[in-house]
Amino acid sequence: MAILRRSRGLRNLGTGILSVVLVLALGAGASAKTTITVGVFPDLDSVIKAVIPEFNKAYPDIEIKLQALGYADHHNALLTALATGSGAPDVVAVEIGYLGRFAVQGGLTDLSKPPFSGGQYRDLFVPYAWGQATTADGRIVAMPADIGPGTMFYRRDVVQAAGLDINTVNTWDELVAFGRKVTRDTNGDGKPDVFLIAAASTIADAMYRGNIPEGEGVYFDARGRTVVESPRFVKAFTVAQQVRRAGLDARIGSWSNEWYEAFKRGTVAVELSGAWLAGHLQNWMAPDTAGKWGARDLPENMYVSWGGSFYAIPEQSKNKADAWKLVQFLTTRRDIQLLAFRTTNAFPALRAALDDPTFDEPVPFLGGQKARRMWAEAASKVHASVIHPGDPVAQEIVTSALTQVLEEGKDVKQALAEAKQLIERRVRR
Repeated sequence: MAILRRSRGLRNLGTGILSVVLVLALGAGASAKTTITVGVFPDLDSVIKAVIPEFNKAYPDIEIKLQALGYADHHNALLTALATGSGAPDVVAVEIGYLGRFAVQGGLTDLSKPPFSGGQYRDLFVPYAWGQATTADGRIVAMPADIGPGTMFYRRDVVQAAGLDINTVNTWDELVAFGRKVTRDTNGDGKPDVFLIAAASTIADAMYRGNIPEGEGVYFDARGRTVVESPRFVKAFTVAQQVRRAGLDARIGSWSNEWYEAFKRGTVAVELSGAWLAGHLQNWMAPDTAGKWGARDLPENMYVSWGGSFYAIPEQSKNKADAWKLVQFLTTRRDIQLLAFRTTNAFPALRAALDDPTFDEPVPFLGGQKARRMWAEAASKVHASVIHPGDPVAQEIVTSALTQVLEEGKDVKQALAEAKQLIERRVRR
């Protein structure tokens, strides 16, 4: 009996110990969370903050740690982290202007391969956004988050004060002619204080990035040949040079304090940009100008991708599986894309989101104009283009050539011929 009681006691003790172990294990499991870091730039930090509560409902075991830096600081820090192989967040936002550089440099996970198999989502996105995230050799370096269909913003009050009608501008030559009339001296000191546009270079950027033939890139054709001497570039540089020589631009660089002031004070009549600029103008650049702005398609039915954000996973991430859950959540869910849109006016890259009734509503900041539907239609007409390894080099050289044309009066064709030679030399090397 003593042995039986001891046996039962040991069995009860064993059961008690097992129960304690199970409780501790369950408790540890309940409290264990994976923390993933997310690196973004404004205004995507607002999107992540808005999305976190919904993400936590779907994935209560994943905690998000947000790291937000200024636009340039974020991308420069990421360049360094990818180059050194350490220090990058688990999920990173990349703006389209940097995507080609990161794709060439390496360090981003190829999302086309298992276990990600990102290609399954291809048809969900606006075609050109998907093309921008895909390299010529088939790698998917990021997933599209938002897009920037190009548009022409104009100040209604400035145009009306000049006695002009923006609807008469249907070609680039007509825009130059319009600029000659709207650029004027309004304070009587003999110097223009109202201009057509902040920078002539913006016109060139729009023109050579617009209506790119299907399957080509901005600077290279489908066979990898440089196309910077093509009529697309020649006309873009020529029109920009005409604007500069006629004194129609204020010579103000983008993202400068002078640029913001020009929008606030109405010293530029138009600005070419992505649809996202409306949100920036409304939220922080020039909120007091509500109702004074309008938007139109670019001249000559030119449809262009102007900005856009993507989410990528660095190879160095130790939490790729959970990082992929967040990337999918941010990019492939219609409700989340619309939440991001309502938060920052960032135009969704997901095609299904563009059918939402929100896009048919008037935009108060734009004087009640139903501009979102116009932008959605423009987005559907932008041709898909692919990333070429030489894009970052070509962009640098073309920008320098344009500066020579505008600042030094260099001949357009000569500048582009020299740019082509330099691109080919550096890309081969």
